[in-house]
Order: sequence, then structure tokens, then C-alpha cells
Amino acid sequence: MPILNRAAELQDEVTEWRRFIHARPELMFAVENTAAFVAAKLQEFGVDEVVTGIGRTGVVGLIRGKGDGRTVGLRADMDALPMTEISGKPWASTTPGKMHACGHDGHTAMLLGAAKYLAETRNFNGNIAVIFQPAEEGGGGGNVMVKDGMMERFAIEEVYGMHNLPGLPVGHFAIRKGAIMAATDEFSVTIKGKGGHAAQPHKTIDPIAIGAQIVSNLQLIASRTVDPLRSVVVSVTKFNAGFAHNVIPDEAALAGTVRTLDPEVRDLAEQRLRQIVNGIAATHGAEADIHYHRNYPVTFNHATETDHAAAAARDIAGAANVNAEIDPMMGGEDFSYMLNARPGAFIFVGNGDTAGLHNAAYDFNDEVIAHGISYWVRLAEQRLDA
Repeated sequence: MPILNRAAELQDEVTEWRRFIHARPELMFAVENTAAFVAAKLQEFGVDEVVTGIGRTGVVGLIRGKGDGRTVGLRADMDALPMTEISGKPWASTTPGKMHACGHDGHTAMLLGAAKYLAETRNFNGNIAVIFQPAEEGGGGGNVMVKDGMMERFAIEEVYGMHNLPGLPVGHFAIRKGAIMAATDEFSVTIKGKGGHAAQPHKTIDPIAIGAQIVSNLQLIASRTVDPLRSVVVSVTKFNAGFAHNVIPDEAALAGTVRTLDPEVRDLAEQRLRQIVNGIAATHGAEADIHYHRNYPVTFNHATETDHAAAAARDIAGAANVNAEIDPMMGGEDFSYMLNARPGAFIFVGNGDTAGLHNAAYDFNDEVIAHGISYWVRLAEQRLDA
């Protein structure tokens, strides 16, 4: 089953939707206009039930098939990033400081295209819940929708997500069983020392020197604490201290992220970070204030559902164009919360040779649209006994 003829026919129309959304990016939960656009389209398609306000600004559409059966969820994200676009495209962001730099405009448009097709044909038994989620970029909108009772309200038994991947050719898909994306914990540290004259360091407790030791020693978590065959990344991304050339400050502040792919390593990394920070600070007579936030959990693909997703992708793209053993990525994804609530799988679709995600020059590749729509339709019909 190659790309659906109907999906190819919808290409131009869905591209218009995608570019309309792209030019009007919205952040986090403040996606009211995008959500309203989505809801209006679903109603126009004749979707049986359209519910707004799930997870604050999320939208869920329920499409009933020809016969009774289970409910399967298909999810897209709607929010943009706080960046200024430099793509130069005619449909570029019209709002300075906001842009669709991760392709959520494309994800939303493809799922709308699939919803239109599924509402026209209804070649399945059961229900399809099309899920349009806010606040993937740091807000945990997936978690909020789950906590809002979405799975129970719509009786969702399985849930699937899809994300574009620059560098993967258009028409290709990639997936894996188990951990496919990392947990994304964040930490901030304030080192409280004793300031003084830079020419008399012996009378101070230098938080900058202490902070430098902490930065270096945190790298030992990956190189000397965790099994080399188990992934962990510890990155210090901020180091702020001082205000003059000749003054040693009282405090220094560090911040960064810890990325892991399994719960044991996640626990171990946090434990060692606390030990290293507190130990080095105490050794030099300073104090350390640590704030450690467990952010998105590991995005974990369930085995059976991954097989279903890979099979649907092979039907669309051919076996040679589906990598079912892609290496896991250390980026994060809040679809993880939905996968913790229900079995399912997260797949990547190729975006071709484009700028990378979260790059100011990025733009979703509209050539992907027919492939994405076809995948969603094939998966839906496959899982609901078409």
C-alpha cells in the first residue's frame, strides 16, 4: 500500500493549512487561535465529537467507524518556540520572537488531513481519537491532558505519536522498541561562598573556583559512574557569577540538564550530582543550594504497538525505507506521559535535507505531508480491523 491517492489529492489543501499555522505561531498553552482553527476544521469534516479545553487548550476529535470497537488515539502537537525565524519563506512567522522551529505546524496539518480522510471513509470498526496537544515545548501539555482525564473520557486504549526528523529522507520512517527519547531532567545550583578583594583570595571562599571544579567533576558521572553501555548526558549550560574585574563575588550560579534512558541511571545520576556538588562545596567551606527538577520522562515505545507502527510504515514506504532499530536520541518528548498512561509508540518521519529542529532557519518540508497522512490512515485502519 503506497501513498494513498486521496492523501496525494489533499496535499495542496493541507499544505495551505500548514503554512497558515506556520505564519501564526503560538507558545505553550496559549495556542487558542491554533486550537480554534483545528476545532473548526474537525467540525467542517463532520467529526462526530469535537471537544476543546482538554488540558487547558488541547482539542480532541472522535471519529466513529462503521462498527463498534476499541478507541485508538493519534496525537499531534500544536505549539511553537520562542525564537525569531530567519527562513525567509513567504509563509514565515509574522510574530517576532515566535516560530514553528520544530515542525508542530506540519504535525497538526498532517493529522488534520488524516482526520478528514477518516471522517470521509470510516473504513474501520471502533473509534479514532485525534489528539491536538498544546505545550510540548517545555510545558508538559501531554501530562496535563492525561491528568485532565483524556484517556478515560474517550476510552483510549492505544496511543500513537509522530515527529518529523531532518536528515532522514522524505518517505522514510524510523522507530525502535523501548526507550527512543530521553528523560530531560534540569538542575540549578547556587554556590554560596564569601566575597572579597580579588588581590586577597585567601580571605575569601571563591564560588567561581568552586563552581569550576563542580563543572569538571560532573563529567565524571558519565565517564566514571555510569556503565559505558548505558547512556547518560550531563551538560552544564549556564555559569553566572561576578560583576567586576577586581571583586570575588559571594555567589555563583550553575544550571544544566541531565539526559538518561532508563530509571536506574536517572536515579543514579541525580544522586551523584548531589554528592559531587555538596562534597566539593563543603570541602572548600562553601554551601550549595541545589534545585533538581525531574522533567519529561523517558519516551518508551511498547513492543507490540511498535510492531504495529512499523508495519503501517512499511505498508506506506516499503520495508527498505523503514528503520525499526534507530538509535535512541537524547532529546526529550512529552508524548512520554501518554505512553506511560497507555500502550503505544512514537515514530519519526523523514523531513529530508533541511535545517535541524530548533534552528531559526528550519521549516517543515511539505513534501512529507502525503506520507504522514497515509501513515496515520493505514495505522488507524490496521488497528481497528479495517
